[in-house]
Amino acid sequence: MFGGLIVGKTTVREVYSFLKSLAPLEMAMETDNVGFLVGTSDTPVNKILLALDITTNVAQEALDIGAELIVSHHPLYYSIGKITDEDVTGKIIIQMLSGGLSAICMHTNLDAAQGGVNDALATAAGLVPRDGRFEPFCDEKRLPSGEIVSLGRVGTLDKACKMEDYLIRLKKELKTNGIRYYDAGRDVYKVAVVGGSSGSEWENVVKSGADTFVVGEVKYKHYLLAQEHGINIIEGDHFCTENLVMPIVAQKLRDNFSNLEIMVSKVHNQIIKFF
Repeated sequence: MFGGLIVGKTTVREVYSFLKSLAPLEMAMETDNVGFLVGTSDTPVNKILLALDITTNVAQEALDIGAELIVSHHPLYYSIGKITDEDVTGKIIIQMLSGGLSAICMHTNLDAAQGGVNDALATAAGLVPRDGRFEPFCDEKRLPSGEIVSLGRVGTLDKACKMEDYLIRLKKELKTNGIRYYDAGRDVYKVAVVGGSSGSEWENVVKSGADTFVVGEVKYKHYLLAQEHGINIIEGDHFCTENLVMPIVAQKLRDNFSNLEIMVSKVHNQIIKFF
């Protein structure tokens, strides 16, 4: 489905082409900034580091292991007017270019893609796929092919369960050090999932008929709306609801590029703590 096995010399351009086959850029939301954002496309690649975000520590980790390319989920920047050492983003870009590092960022296109962020979250949340696929959360837009682009997924568990039991299960699956939640007094059965910051999807949650919304983060007002509508909210942490996809993308890269060393960041982890 994603092309033949690649052996021999590989360039940033070839890795980028493969990643676009996994998560086509046309699936990204209009305000997003995805794709090949930093570096030189003809650079030969031997090692790739994957991380949800490109931070100073992640860039240094890539340099320390001798990687030539970082593949991240969140874009390093959305718009940029200058690149100097006077701001954090500029420092990171200079750090990367000085060390010969390139960056490919696959964001909302990877959220929406089959096998991407929200399929991984749906699996962790225990949703049961239909005919091998998870049901789109809503119709965000349509591709020329007619394919529905949806950032989230909705589905049912194999059987209903108590909220307390579901929280224990989900905390383990997400590997999060804490969960914020609102208990509407309902069992968990039909669940809508959207990784990351997704409060803007609230109306679609209501329309979906879900009794429970599993999300990375939402605002206080969404808890009030959940109370009004009688819907459970479970905030599993932005990092933890999205980082699920990084080992999946890493394995797909390994399967396609047997000559490359593919690593997932060891220094980038959940940073939000609960007291």
